[in-house]
Amino acid sequence: MSNILVIGASKGIGLEATRRALACGHSVRALARSADRIAIDDQRLEKRVGDARNRDDVAAALDGIDVVIQALGVATGPDLFIRPIHLFSDSTRVLVLAMEAAGVKRLICVTGFGAGDSRASLGCLQSVPFRLFLGRAYDDKSVQERLIRDSSLDWVIARPVILTRGPRTGRYKVLDDPASWRNGLISRADVADFLIRQVEDDTYLGKTPVLTY
Repeated sequence: MSNILVIGASKGIGLEATRRALACGHSVRALARSADRIAIDDQRLEKRVGDARNRDDVAAALDGIDVVIQALGVATGPDLFIRPIHLFSDSTRVLVLAMEAAGVKRLICVTGFGAGDSRASLGCLQSVPFRLFLGRAYDDKSVQERLIRDSSLDWVIARPVILTRGPRTGRYKVLDDPASWRNGLISRADVADFLIRQVEDDTYLGKTPVLTY
């Protein structure tokens, strides 16, 4: 069993990853600005309030950690369409440097279908609304991916498609070949299942699979 740091653990995929890791017997340190409000009680869960962009918070959170899961998200709202987004790249710069300094090697990161070189796999009809509604966030996620690729870490970048609130099924597809990349649906719980599998599985190290049904 591993000691896992989940960054962005208070909601969404990060919260689901925290639940799944605990269910699989791992110990979890949950780092988020609202970590104290995580509604999970487990003796193997440590809730740590902190900012993913703060070097001291991240460095302290890495103490005793074997694996990091980075599952950040941004709230929907006007800022998503108006202002540049830097959360993903800023936090990743901090994290990569801190992990390299601490000797923590394995990073499992969530970006999304449409980040990096997967954007070319969006169909023509999808590209326009994608650019309009998610373009700013995914521009920054592409920078985030590049920072991870350029690091010395052992990394996996998971690119889920459109997220749902459905249950964990285990019946999702892991599309590793770029020729097979496509959009679709997947539950946050199934994305979390994939993330936790990567804690001890080297199959997708250095790869950027798309996750879908």
